[in-house]
Amino acid sequence: MYAYFAGGCFWCIYKVFNETKGVINVRSGYSGGDEINPSYEDVKKQLTGHRETIKVEYNSNIISYDELLDIYMDNVDLYDDGGQYIDRGHSYTLALYYSNDLELNSINNIMDKYTKEYNKKPYVSVEPFKSFYEASQEHQDYYLKNPEAFSKEIIESGRNIACKWRKKK
Repeated sequence: MYAYFAGGCFWCIYKVFNETKGVINVRSGYSGGDEINPSYEDVKKQLTGHRETIKVEYNSNIISYDELLDIYMDNVDLYDDGGQYIDRGHSYTLALYYSNDLELNSINNIMDKYTKEYNKKPYVSVEPFKSFYEASQEHQDYYLKNPEAFSKEIIESGRNIACKWRKKK
C-alpha cells in the first residue's frame, strides 16, 4: 500500500518514515501540480504547483494508514500556512493526498481531532491523489548519504525542536 504526504522539505520528513517499522520504502518526489515531470529547481522556485512529497510504501499488516497519519501530524507544524519552518512557499506547504474513501475518512477524522483539540483548523490541504513524480537520485535517502548536511538542515530549519507548534496551544 502507498501513502502520499507533503510535509515541507521532503528530506526532513523522509527519515522518520523510513525508520518506521512496517514501512517498506520511502521515495522523495512531487505531487499536487499539473506539470508533468517537474524538476526540483522548478518546484523549489514555486513554478509548478507541486509540493515536495514523500511516497510511503507500507505493509498494512504491520502499520495502519491511521498510524502513518499520526506520525505525519507529529512531525510537521500543522498551524503554519506559509510552508514549514525555514522553507517557505506553496511547494513546502502541507498536504495529504488520499487514494480512496477509507483514507479520506481517516484524514477527516484526524483533522477533526486536531481542530477540536487545539481550537483551530490545521493548515493541511486534503486532496485526491493525482500523480507522483519521483525526484532525482540525489534526493533519495538524503539523510543517509549526507548526514552532516542533513543534521545542519534539521537544526537550521527549527525541526529539531520536536512538536514546537503544540506549545502554542
